[in-house]
Amino acid sequence: MKTFLKYISIIFGILLLDLITKSILLYLITGGVPLAGNAWSVVKYPYIMSNVFDWFNIVFTWNPGTSFSLLRHLGEAAPWVIIAATGVIIVLLFLYMFRRASTYEKLPLAFIIGGALGNLVDRIRFGAVIDFLDFHIGEWHWPAFNVADIFIVIGVGLYIINMIFRKK
Repeated sequence: MKTFLKYISIIFGILLLDLITKSILLYLITGGVPLAGNAWSVVKYPYIMSNVFDWFNIVFTWNPGTSFSLLRHLGEAAPWVIIAATGVIIVLLFLYMFRRASTYEKLPLAFIIGGALGNLVDRIRFGAVIDFLDFHIGEWHWPAFNVADIFIVIGVGLYIINMIFRKK
């Protein structure tokens, strides 16, 4: 039970951190924190809020697709397809994590689940995910992302690293 609570705390800590950062951004833009609504009705025009460094901006953008705006071509159905798929994946990862995963797999899975939940909440609330971290070199910009995405990438990276070192 102690192990279960530890990983549940990590998952919900990541979710909370993601929601807080997005809520702060929404508050700065709209003067409030809308609980739900059509993304483009909540914030009509994404725009750069602040240039922080020569290589980093805080921006606001809606991502109706998946990573790097994949599946955007599905149009209005995209959010529902992505919500359903994400929900199924989260449930499967959660079940695997607590039924079969090795100790070394649990932290990476908690990071992935926490990040996926953060983006899922956006999709359910707004039909799109809020992305706001913009790293760039000159005019070349990496696609904007958010705190949830950071934890998903770290989780996948740790999972891969653990798999490589566990097989040796």
